[in-house]
Parts: sequence; C-alpha cells; structure tokens
Amino acid sequence: MKTFLLALCSLIVTTGVVAQQKKAAEVVKFTKLKHDFGKIKQNSPVTYDFAFKNVGGKPVVIESATASCGCTTPKWPNKPVVKNSSDKITAGFNAAAPGPFEKTITVKVAGYEQPVELKITGEVLNAEDYAKYQSSKGKDKKTGK
Repeated sequence: MKTFLLALCSLIVTTGVVAQQKKAAEVVKFTKLKHDFGKIKQNSPVTYDFAFKNVGGKPVVIESATASCGCTTPKWPNKPVVKNSSDKITAGFNAAAPGPFEKTITVKVAGYEQPVELKITGEVLNAEDYAKYQSSKGKDKKTGK
C-alpha cells in the first residue's frame, strides 16, 4: 500500500512539473516546420525562410537557433518580435557529401522551456548526377524528348 501511494504521489508531482513547462510553440507559430529542398547540387548553398508570427500577448525574443550539424547555418532576428508581428528564421545548407539528408534546427525562445524544432530535408547530388537530373526534368516523360 505504501508503495502504491508513493508511486501515485510521484506520478502527480511529475505530471504537475510537465504541465508547467512552457512551450515556445504556444507563442511562436511557424507557417511550416519542415522544408524539403528536393534534389540539390553538391557544394551549392541553398536557403529557406521559416516564417513565423508572434501570437503571444507580449514581445518574444529568439535566443538561439542551433543546427544539428555544421553544414546548416541558421539566422534569426536579433531584436524582439512584437505581438502579432511576423519574422523569419533562415536556414542555410551547404553539403559536401552526396546523399539524402535531414537536419534539425532547434529554436529557443526566451522564457519558454520547450523549444520549437524545424527540419530541412533533401538529397545532395554530385555535379554529374545533378546535370543528369536537370536534363531529365526538361524531357517529356512519354517521348523522352
């Protein structure tokens, strides 16, 4: 019985702590959380702007946007974003190695414990494969011309 009561109390306390964690997604609403670049050429930088809006009751500050690897370079606003205003986080990507990729950008908002995660995906092709891909895009699928 003591073990049951102890487990029940632990569950209640844990639930209360989790419920109190503030989520950045409650005040910063992104238009898209994931972007697929499709097929891109190796060593050719690409960027995508993740647009967001401050839907909270006061200005928000993006403390950081950190990438899961060095090939992804996020840029974020360095001033507060006022209520009902929009801004963006730009994700830059430059891959040295061919192959599929999925990278995460973790966005930390001041005063909120749980960050927002953005993702970029795609496939990096070497110069030869990218040229073949580009030329095949221009051909008619039925005739091959």
